[in-house]
Formats: sequence, structure tokens, C-alpha cells
Amino acid sequence: MTNIFAQLGAKTRKTFAKLGRGTFFLGFTLLGFLDVVLRPRLFSKQMFSVGVLSFLIISISGLFVGMVLALQGYYTLSDFGAEEALGQMIATSLVRELGPVVTALLFAGRAGSALTAEIGLMKATEQLSGMEMMAIDPLKRIISPRFLAGWVSMPLLAAIFSSVGVLGGHLVGVGMLGVDDGAYWAQMQANIDFQDDIINGIIKSIVFGFVVTWIALFEGYDAVPTSEGVSRATTRTVVSSAFSILGLDFILTALMFGDI
Repeated sequence: MTNIFAQLGAKTRKTFAKLGRGTFFLGFTLLGFLDVVLRPRLFSKQMFSVGVLSFLIISISGLFVGMVLALQGYYTLSDFGAEEALGQMIATSLVRELGPVVTALLFAGRAGSALTAEIGLMKATEQLSGMEMMAIDPLKRIISPRFLAGWVSMPLLAAIFSSVGVLGGHLVGVGMLGVDDGAYWAQMQANIDFQDDIINGIIKSIVFGFVVTWIALFEGYDAVPTSEGVSRATTRTVVSSAFSILGLDFILTALMFGDI
């Protein structure tokens, strides 16, 4: 029994210690944003690596998610004679929930794991230590541009996901199932609220982008400098990001649409 409490205490202490390191890491990274503004080429390079290279998987996933929503939604709405509301249902589902959440999960799996592996390998090969010896702060030179690029890319990718999803729903709903084209767009435009739907979806994607990028970069920076340590850090990034996204989604949804 004593060993159980001792192990629990040790794990708790390690968790709080890691949380403290992560908080200091975040603070120093945010302070490096000024250097990113002064070196826009660093930012643009990371925007391509983090955002543009994630475009394909986001677009294809959004297309198929929209198509599946159209199929499932049509057969559900047809039971109530409300097939004309298919566009509204698809847009609401994508803009409020599926767009930010699925994009964040895909972003964590593709870009987040790549960031962790990249930073972890730079630490394992002592590139970060070499930069410190040359009086170059790796947090400002390496971490901050990647953090800002991931944070900015996430809302843009979520918007692309939702837009492509709506087009995928139109392709199936109008092209295959025979829903009226005008009703599809009219119901969507009439019932999607800019504040409650679009703005809240953007807020979610911004929060998810901040948290996922923070987790990915910190796990790489804090990884044990071995091949095994880097691989474990990459796994932790994907798992921790998924739990964080789903947990934050519940909290944000409750604050935005609930009575909390």
C-alpha cells in the first residue's frame, strides 16, 4: 500500500513539474514572436511546412465527411419530410463541431507529430545546444516561428475543411439524392448565424491550434534525446492533443451554447 501511494505521489510530482516546464516554455516562446515579425521568411517557410503541406489531407477529409453527412442526414430528414433542410444540417455540423474538431485531430496527427519529431531530432543531434553555444536562442529562432505558423494555420485549415465539406454535401445531396439546389443554399444562408455558428467555430479552431502546437513543440523540446525518446514524444503528442481537443471542445461548447 505504501508503494502505491509513493508511486502515485511521484507521478503527480512529475506531472506538475512537466506542466511547470511547459508553462515557462510557452512564455519564452511567446516572447520570441517579435523576432518572428522581424524575420518574416522564417514564418513563411513554416507556414508552408505546417499549413500548405496539410492542405491535401484536410481537403480530402472534408470532402468525404461532407458526403457522409449528406447521406446520413438525408435519410434521417426524409422521415420527417424535411429534406430541404439538408444544407442547413450539414453546414451547422461542420461549422460548429466537425470542422474545428476533425481538422485539429488531423492537424495533430500530421503537422503536430512532424513538429515533435523535428524538434526532438534537433535536440538529439545537439543542434539546439550548438545554437546556444553560438549565442542564438533556439526558442526564438526555431520554436517561435513554428508556433506562430501552427497557430495561424489551424483556423485557415478548419475553414477549408468546412467549405469543402459543404461542397461535398452539395455533390451528394443535390447531385445524387435530388435535393433542390436553391433550397440547399437558401436554408443554409437563412439559418446559419454569423455570431453563434461561424465566429464560435473560429474561436474553437484558434484555441485548438494554440494548444496542439504548444503540445507538439514542447514534447519535442522536452523529449529524451534518443531515438526511443523522440518516438515516445511523438506518440504523446498525438494522444495528448486528441484528449485536449475533445476536452476543450466540450468546455467551449458548454460555454458557447449551454447555460454554464
